[in-house]
Amino acid sequence: MNNQTLEKLRQMRLFGMHDAFKTSLENTIKEKMTQDQFVSHLVHSEWDNRKNRAVERAVRAAQFRYNATLDDVDYTFERGLDRNQVERLAAMEFVRDHKDLIITGPTGTGKSYLATALGYKACQDGFRVMYASTAKLMSQLKISKAKGTILADLKRIERVDLMILDDFCMQPLDAQSRGILMDIIEDRYGKKSTLIASQLPVKDKYDVIGKETIAGAVMYRITHQAARIELHGESIRKICGKK
Repeated sequence: MNNQTLEKLRQMRLFGMHDAFKTSLENTIKEKMTQDQFVSHLVHSEWDNRKNRAVERAVRAAQFRYNATLDDVDYTFERGLDRNQVERLAAMEFVRDHKDLIITGPTGTGKSYLATALGYKACQDGFRVMYASTAKLMSQLKISKAKGTILADLKRIERVDLMILDDFCMQPLDAQSRGILMDIIEDRYGKKSTLIASQLPVKDKYDVIGKETIAGAVMYRITHQAARIELHGESIRKICGKK
C-alpha cells in the first residue's frame, strides 16, 4: 500500500510529499508525530519543494552572469557600500513600489555582483527578473527589429518585475539603440523596476546616450525616485591579487 501511495504521489508530481513520506518510512519520524503533525509535515515539505523549484526556474530564466548572493557580499573593503542600505533594498520594497536602482562605481568595485545578488534575492521573493549586458541586449534587439519580432521581445522585457541592465552606457549609442532604449525605459517607467549598473556617474550618461532630447527623457525616467549606490575605491580583484 505504501508503494502504491508513493507511486501516486509521484504521478501527481507531489515530489515534496513523496520524498517526505518515503523518508518517514525509512526512519521513525512518523512514530514521533501525531496524525495532524504528520499531515502538516507532508504539506510543508511539498510547499518548500515547490518554492525551491520556482526559485530555480526564476534564476534560470533571469540568465545571471554570476552566481551571487547577498550573504556573500563583502563589506570589509573600503568602497562606500552601506550594509544598512543594502539590507533595506533586500526587502524588495523598491520592486514592489516600481522604483529603480542605480549602482555606479569604477571597474572591479562589485557593481555587477551586487546587482546580481539583489536580482537573486528578487527571484527568491517570487519576482520575475531579467539580467542583461546592455550592449548585448541592444545588439539582440536590433536583430529582432530586422526580423520583425522586436515587439514581442519588448513586451517580454516589459513584463519582468526587475530588469537588470549591466554595463550600462559603456559605449556611445547609435540612433537605433537610443530608440530601443527609450522604448524599454518608457514601457517600464512607473510600472516595473529597473536596476542599472554602470561605471559612469549619472551626469556622464547624457553624452554616451547622445541626442539631448532622448538622453534627457531616458535619464529623467531612470533617475526619478531612483535609489542610488555610489561605489568608489580600487578594484577588489586588484586588491585580492596583491594580497
